Amino acid sequence: MNPVAWPLLALTLGHMFSNAVRTLPAVASDVLARDLAITPEALAGITGAFPAAFAAAMIPVGVALDRWGVKPVALALLAIASAGAVLAAMAPSAPAMLLAQIVLGVGCSGMMMCPMTYAARAVPQERFSVWAGLVQSVGNCGMILSASPLAWLVEERGWRAGFLACLGIAAIGVVAVSLTVKHERPALVPGRSAWGDAKEVMRVAVSPRLRGLMALAFVSFGAVLGVRGLWGGPWLMDIKGMGRVAAGNLLLGVTFALVIGPAFAGWVVSRVGHLRFLLVGGHLLAAALIVTLVAGGPLGFPAWADGLILTGFGLAIAFQILCFALLRSLVKPEEAGRALSAQNIFFFGGAAVLQGISGISAGFGGVAAALLTFAAALVIASLLFLRWQKT
Repeated sequence: MNPVAWPLLALTLGHMFSNAVRTLPAVASDVLARDLAITPEALAGITGAFPAAFAAAMIPVGVALDRWGVKPVALALLAIASAGAVLAAMAPSAPAMLLAQIVLGVGCSGMMMCPMTYAARAVPQERFSVWAGLVQSVGNCGMILSASPLAWLVEERGWRAGFLACLGIAAIGVVAVSLTVKHERPALVPGRSAWGDAKEVMRVAVSPRLRGLMALAFVSFGAVLGVRGLWGGPWLMDIKGMGRVAAGNLLLGVTFALVIGPAFAGWVVSRVGHLRFLLVGGHLLAAALIVTLVAGGPLGFPAWADGLILTGFGLAIAFQILCFALLRSLVKPEEAGRALSAQNIFFFGGAAVLQGISGISAGFGGVAAALLTFAAALVIASLLFLRWQKT
């Protein structure tokens, strides 16, 4: 096996934890809202604190990666995320769950950046899209856990047991990173302070050459989190009348698509090129499939059709991994941490904004309106990408 593989797999366990813990509400939203004595719309706001805290932590995490290296940052984040999982499992009220979501967001903020930064420094640029796709695919296995397995666990033992199960993944990640990842502190730029690095992250984030990519990133992960992580479960349970475990089983389709999709996207672009076309095409197709899903409600689509549509959505939106390949082609390896931070600010900051908007939309038009929020955002961002991104 390639010597890069073991450290990358160890680092990707954190990404797996992050995906599991942030999509757990999709199969537990009803009992979470009941036990915390809040409405589903309020729960959307509380869980929206996760991506908000995630985005807020991007700049310091990116600076830390470029100044101190991947291993110490990964271990520190895993410790913070573990504390967040414990807080969530013990939360007696909505404010306590809000605090837990904030801690989890901070802890998970670098879970994808750590393996991506490691890959950006350890593999050739022409192979980066393939490795990035593998990192995303393995990390997205966390969403498999939050489908049927965690749905069953929530049904049998409650949502608190779900958070404790996620804690186990983080603990395994700590051991694996400690044993396999070699600490290599990056070379620092002489005369530049941590504040200077932070300003560099902000400069990259608003760079005109990257604004099209950032526009797409702003809505891309928000769509995944919104459809798979929050509103997909309520759509199947409340609108389609499915039970929790049955809905979890159906969500496995989109989850498997999100697992294999990034590796497939990396393979496709390495063979055929046309990275920008594939990137924007995947996002527009994802928007069309959300609209089809919602339209199928009044038309009486059977549950298996919804499953196929959601699986198609997962495959299409999985081409978002090409955002990382495009970014990697535009920055130097020693700038990878800061550049990834800038992009992830938009990935997760956008997710927080869209999740909040979807909660407002749900208050007016139910789950269907919440889902259509993400379809509209994907179309608008794709058009901005085509207008702004250099070809």
